[in-house]
Amino acid sequence: MASIVKSFGIEGVDGYLVEVEIKSISGTPMLSIVGLGDTAVKEAKERLEAVLSHKDFQFTKQKIVINLAPSNMKKRGSHYDLAMAIGLMIEAGKINPREIKKYGFIGELSLNGHLRPCSGVLPMIMAAKKNNIIDIIVPVDNIKEASLVNGVNIYGFSNILSVKDFLEGKEYQMPILNDNKNESQDPYAIDFRDVQGQDGMIEYIILAASGGHNMLMIGSPGCGKSMIAKRIPSILPTMSEEESLEVTKIYSVAGLLQKRGSLIEKRPFRAPHQNASTNALIGGGNNAMPGEISLAHNGVLFLDEIAEFNRKTLDALRQPMEDQNVTISRVSITNTYPANFMLIAAMNPCPCGHYGNERCKCTDYEVLKYRQKLSGPILDRMDIQKYVQPVKFMELSGYKEGRSSLELKERVEVARKIQQERYKNIEHVNNNAQMTPALIKEFCELEEDGKKLLKLAYDRFQYSARTFHKFLKVSRTFADMNGSKKIRKQDVAAALLARDLDKEQSDMMVM
Repeated sequence: MASIVKSFGIEGVDGYLVEVEIKSISGTPMLSIVGLGDTAVKEAKERLEAVLSHKDFQFTKQKIVINLAPSNMKKRGSHYDLAMAIGLMIEAGKINPREIKKYGFIGELSLNGHLRPCSGVLPMIMAAKKNNIIDIIVPVDNIKEASLVNGVNIYGFSNILSVKDFLEGKEYQMPILNDNKNESQDPYAIDFRDVQGQDGMIEYIILAASGGHNMLMIGSPGCGKSMIAKRIPSILPTMSEEESLEVTKIYSVAGLLQKRGSLIEKRPFRAPHQNASTNALIGGGNNAMPGEISLAHNGVLFLDEIAEFNRKTLDALRQPMEDQNVTISRVSITNTYPANFMLIAAMNPCPCGHYGNERCKCTDYEVLKYRQKLSGPILDRMDIQKYVQPVKFMELSGYKEGRSSLELKERVEVARKIQQERYKNIEHVNNNAQMTPALIKEFCELEEDGKKLLKLAYDRFQYSARTFHKFLKVSRTFADMNGSKKIRKQDVAAALLARDLDKEQSDMMVM
């Protein structure tokens, strides 16, 4: 019978059980690895031969076949090395196979037999627990990350000989359990108290944060758009443990986990440059890795100078913004990643950046052409579109501190708690921005005056159905911020005032 050692693979951001089957058969002495492994898996046989070629171990003088099951799923990475090495030792009679049945193995081998850390350990440990494998052996550098999962026993080793001695009972090690104590992370170093003279704009920022709405800020260079955007994560609600696990899994798979021993507790803030490719923004590459929209999951994606991004790249955001996930397909692999992010964008009002000022010489045609770099569907998905006015000299020179992020966050959390209670029995909906059309009908009840006002605006500006629903969602958030069960006329009026760009473009003459 073939020897079976348990390891784990990754599909997207989720792990799955992989059974490493090793069998010696008659034939020319050689080592063959099958099961749809990538180059790193195929090269494992060279590492295995180097590691296991010593006086205490010799390869059997037969053909050795290693199969990674299930064989119809693509395997990638070097973390199967340890499981394959243990299987070869079992075939050679160096380890009793009964001793390894309850263990899972993760680890890359160096040519000297040392265990090197791997990426994606967190989702693999979660897959182990799901498959009732609670004893997992990992490289010592992965111990803290692996122990983030409750209810599993983690054993960390620095080399394969220590693993062999442990399995044979020659070395004793206490399992490492999750003590639920994450390393404390520093609070956000930047605070809204640094923002001066933008009180009106900050109210709309609170609105966006309260409902999870996408937002576009238009303003001249230096008026504070980027400064405001960078501070938005500091007023978003604290992430739940489930949200932290989701974000940590993504960063683990992407190999970007800086603190292996703690969950990511800060909401992500990603700000890719305008020359970012579609693959960098959406995800892709040979292994269909997560892009910026997935790295911003449960956080903020900030696109500064959005009009300078490639239009096709921006249009690729349309589906993920609606579905909160993205599927990356390549010839040999297809991965689905979560992408529930809050999009904050900033742009100049015209090519020179000084529209509405005496310094601006741009014609209406040039302004429209510049703004048309953003497609209509992308603008439709921007729930809030607001101008950011330059700060007056007296407000800048007064050095008066604005409201702190902590103060603003309290207002955001009050509105979010109302929404969490409203959607507590609805899967994948946590805030107003995520409402489906069915939920809009159920929860966006308008008072009669508000309905009349919205109809007048709809008849004049001929909004799309998506924009109409956006108004209802924003109105619902205004009502939540004021503690109202129904959407009132003033809530609708405030929502209509949240889209400056729509109103201005409808009145602009093309010269």
